Amino acid sequence: MRTVAQWAGLLALSAAATLGLDGVGLPAAWLIGPMIGAIALGVGGATIRVPGSGFTMAQAIIGCLVAHAVTSSILLSIAQNWPLMLGTVGLTVLVSGIVGWLFVRYGSLPGTTAAWGVSPGAASAMVAMAGDYGADVRLVAVMQYLRVVLVVLSASLVTHALTAGSQGSAIPLAPVEALDLRGLAATLLVAAAGGWIGHRFRIPSGALLVPMVLGALVQTGAGVTLQLPHALLTITYTVIGWSIGLRFTREVLSHALRAVPQMLLSTGLMIALCSLSAWVLVTLLPTDPLTAFLATSPGGLDSVVVIALGSGVDLPLVLALQTLRLFVVVLSGPPLARLIARYA
Repeated sequence: MRTVAQWAGLLALSAAATLGLDGVGLPAAWLIGPMIGAIALGVGGATIRVPGSGFTMAQAIIGCLVAHAVTSSILLSIAQNWPLMLGTVGLTVLVSGIVGWLFVRYGSLPGTTAAWGVSPGAASAMVAMAGDYGADVRLVAVMQYLRVVLVVLSASLVTHALTAGSQGSAIPLAPVEALDLRGLAATLLVAAAGGWIGHRFRIPSGALLVPMVLGALVQTGAGVTLQLPHALLTITYTVIGWSIGLRFTREVLSHALRAVPQMLLSTGLMIALCSLSAWVLVTLLPTDPLTAFLATSPGGLDSVVVIALGSGVDLPLVLALQTLRLFVVVLSGPPLARLIARYA
């Protein structure tokens, strides 16, 4: 009965926090809400935990979500401008690595936590993978989603400033995607098979990376569009949020609060870096400043797209650069973190 009561309390707290955050338009509310509810119970001494198989499946669904971003128009845009795009993304990842090294070397965050926390994008993926490489996944989650909130806020302010007085700047309602059972079945099959392969053969971060690669191949090669309904993503984000939040203790929470100034500083450095990358993009590519800013913004892909939809920007370019950075960050995260740990 005590276990049942804990799960019921966790569900109630998570629902209240999620609805409250979603009501004020906070990005990633469907992950942050459950994480807040779980943190409250974890700090209070809860003994319940999310099964390992559930967390593995959640990682696999996140991998499918990354693969879902791959479309023919985005691949065409990347193929046409790949040297400049790869250079821009490479510069961002390189400087984020330097920032991570400085925080690991001179900051107070444990282990390689700072290296994972300052990663410029792919927040869900970084949180899902960080624990496999010795980082404190709880502090990584705090750093990543604090970055998402601040980046989306800055992107919204810049977009409002650059589109003030123009017509059509309101964000349109996203169309409701009709349920495609074939696409949903393919998504679940890719997630289950990829997650099992990654776990069975002990591939580093394989529970996320294998479904990501398989999903991209299925979507581009087999002509099947992966579908991730809102209900599936809600469950996935909830599982990840609970898995992270239930690991918090009073000591960990106290340490996270003490590290907030470092987190704010690292996020500010990343925003400044990406603004510099946007300026370089404007000078070398025929595009407008707002398109360049949104394309290089280190925020969540979904949040940036929502902001870009009603701004009159070059949406394929924004999606192409954001998607390329997403893949580069996910693939370069583990070796970069190991490199930082070795030399810091």
